[in-house]
Amino acid sequence: MTQKINEQIPYPQPIVSFEDTTIAYSNHSDYSLRKTYLIFALMNQNILVKLGIFLIKIAIKLNLPIKNIIKSTIFNQFCGGEDIQKCKKTIENLAKGHVYTILDYSVEGEDSELDFDKTTAEIKLTIQKAAEESHIAFAVFKISGIGSFDLLEKIQENPQDLTQEDKESFKRIKKRVAELSNEAGRLNVKLFFDAEESWIQEVIDDLAIEMMKKFNHGGKTIIFNTYQMYKHESIKNIKSIIQVAGNEGFTIGIKLVRGAYMEKERLRAAMNKYANPIQPDKISTDKDFDKALVLLIENRHLMQICLGTHNQESCQLCIKKMAEIGIKVNDDRFWFAQLLGMSDNISFNLANAGYNVAKYVPYGPVEAVIPYLFRRAEENTSLEGQTSREFLFVKSEVKRRKGQK
Repeated sequence: MTQKINEQIPYPQPIVSFEDTTIAYSNHSDYSLRKTYLIFALMNQNILVKLGIFLIKIAIKLNLPIKNIIKSTIFNQFCGGEDIQKCKKTIENLAKGHVYTILDYSVEGEDSELDFDKTTAEIKLTIQKAAEESHIAFAVFKISGIGSFDLLEKIQENPQDLTQEDKESFKRIKKRVAELSNEAGRLNVKLFFDAEESWIQEVIDDLAIEMMKKFNHGGKTIIFNTYQMYKHESIKNIKSIIQVAGNEGFTIGIKLVRGAYMEKERLRAAMNKYANPIQPDKISTDKDFDKALVLLIENRHLMQICLGTHNQESCQLCIKKMAEIGIKVNDDRFWFAQLLGMSDNISFNLANAGYNVAKYVPYGPVEAVIPYLFRRAEENTSLEGQTSREFLFVKSEVKRRKGQK
């Protein structure tokens, strides 16, 4: 069971400023801050990011010795280590700022039953570690990490075409899901089902809801499903699960995010000539995210909520609504989460004010998490202003520290 770092802090809530770089980068040495400054300065140049990714891909294909370069730069910025034990320093460093950890085994692209079993075993270790370590708040996994992506797609889109072999493979996926959920339930560890592409998401939703019904009762919320608000149907799906939970008497764990597969979703919809599931613009996504947040707060008796967002306005909205209702800042039903290496101005200022905050801490062998790192770089450059904001905050803190010397 996760132990709270702070004692209960009563209403009213303190004012949180996301501009305070002193708090935001308090866990960075001068050397670490300068390195972060350099990384974001480079990532602020879209052309350099695209060229860098292209060159790294070529170097990997040619087996050139670039692992140490990657490890000392973007890997150290966005990942906790190559295995659980090597994440210890990151976990401790975050805890100094009252920020919890979410260990995220970020190896991608595996596609054999042996690999799926190995990944399941590794995720089980993260659940066990969360039970042992008071500063680890959640465990997390992707269904596609423990089962064939192609099979999940086939189950959602052409279930009538499943072969006997397909059915046996899906049984193994469900067995792995049950194994991880059982371990989380046994150890009282909150477990996130991560969201994925829309063409496999319905299968994920069904599995997550099945596990919620089994484990989310008796005052405990163990299983969390993730809803991506850049999909215009997500509000409808959230309303539906609220109704089901109310009727059937279980609680809901919801991680609310904007989403991570936008470009891929739009491209596939265009290529296959079906209705684009993505919101028409960012404003629509932001509106639905905030609308969902208010809906979840209104139904807080049925659920626990984690806001997975780097958006300051949505975080301020949550703070405002909690204050209006009189919810204590560290009420265990309300969490904020950001990615390691990003939005420290949000994470550490919220945590400093007493809110429940966790960082996703990806880990895995350097060569195996490169797809994750590429996605981080590409997302940062595709999100309007994201890298610029990161860079300006770091630049401001570097300047402040220089002025003190």
